[in-house]
Amino acid sequence: MPGTFKVITIVGTSSKSHAEAITNAVTEAAKTVRNLAWFEVKELRGAMRDGKITEYQAAVAIGFKVER
Repeated sequence: MPGTFKVITIVGTSSKSHAEAITNAVTEAAKTVRNLAWFEVKELRGAMRDGKITEYQAAVAIGFKVER
């Protein structure tokens, strides 16, 4: 797949799991960005309240082919 690629980083969230947060990030990117080619999980984190996990977060780098 030769060509030139651009990389963006987005953060997906979920109340259920990191896996779902990753899926949500990629799914949302696909709604507005064409030619998605790959993704890389850069960071996993979350939010807590009263000692309980309330949100899973995943910072995801997404590469897409630049159109000419």
